[in-house]
Amino acid sequence: MKLSFLNGLYERPGPWASVHLDAGRTDESTPGSRELQAREARSSLRGQGADEATAQTVYEALAGGPGPTGTAGRAVFATSGEVVLDRPLTTRPPSGVDTHWSALPRVAPLLDLAAQEPVCLIAYIDRIGADLELRTPLGRRSAGQAQGLDRPVHRAGRDEMSESHFQRSVENTWEHNAEEVAKAIAACQEDVRADVIVLAGDARERRSVHRRLPVALQDLTVETEHGGRAEGAGTRLLDEDVERAAQEYAQRLTEAGMDRFLSAHEGAAEGVAALVEAAREHRIAELFVCPEGADTHREVWVGPEPDQVAVRRSDTQYLGETHPASARADDALLRSAAMTGAPAQAVHIDGAHRVPVGGLGALLRWRYHQGERE
Repeated sequence: MKLSFLNGLYERPGPWASVHLDAGRTDESTPGSRELQAREARSSLRGQGADEATAQTVYEALAGGPGPTGTAGRAVFATSGEVVLDRPLTTRPPSGVDTHWSALPRVAPLLDLAAQEPVCLIAYIDRIGADLELRTPLGRRSAGQAQGLDRPVHRAGRDEMSESHFQRSVENTWEHNAEEVAKAIAACQEDVRADVIVLAGDARERRSVHRRLPVALQDLTVETEHGGRAEGAGTRLLDEDVERAAQEYAQRLTEAGMDRFLSAHEGAAEGVAALVEAAREHRIAELFVCPEGADTHREVWVGPEPDQVAVRRSDTQYLGETHPASARADDALLRSAAMTGAPAQAVHIDGAHRVPVGGLGALLRWRYHQGERE
């Protein structure tokens, strides 16, 4: 996940009210539910020591409307009586309303809750052309159309003398139209940069299109036997196939990230102490956070700048001030990563892959060897 959308938070000194809210059961028809959630968040923030102005502005933001449509939830961050970021979530939080009042904004849950789901480009193919559809975390929309020749596309009985010529004409039309569909998909991909391309339709048409796609797109493309271009052909099974393709893509990304981490050796670091040192020196190139890890909620000490972070409060030479604030390790490291342009990725314990020790790891921008920078 690119973290640049968080940078505006770190330009404010805090402390911060952070609310992750499940909006899955609230909409315009359930203002009472929104009001209840807003009051719950305000009460919780007050109980944690938030100032009245900030607690009230969070209440007003949550009670005033459902937020962006088609989202699973909202993440609201406020300080000094002002909402600084109201971010839609693509995954519902495990609890209805989760609130934090802390020195740094509680952003680590966003790695899972607001992770950018794969964008899918669906091509509904028949012998004449294809309809293209784009599916994003916020909904679906038409992405254009490919229209080929409409005749001849069907084999038909003819006298023996002309049959061979007619069949060749049909075959040529099919092949021509498959080429047009492949070109349309490639042109659309130039604009939308989908993560996954799904071809739906009869086996012959989708395979013919698949092999005509540019090589770079073939690795992104899967086929499904469910659905098609005919009206009403979209099915639950097609939706399941698209969701499965998206999940497999996301899993490949996670595995690729951990492969990079595990193969980096001296070019990687794990554990709070090593990552805090890397953060102070702006060496984090990519951060990995396992929410189940024991070190994610470990206490560290921070100053107002992203590189002012230390394991012990007494390390004032690193903190730049005599009154540092306590913070969670994951949130402190995410601040350092965001402000130096490093992405972050959530990884989870699944028994098949090793995760960083303590749940925190990073690829480094450079490494040290025998006390010298390489």
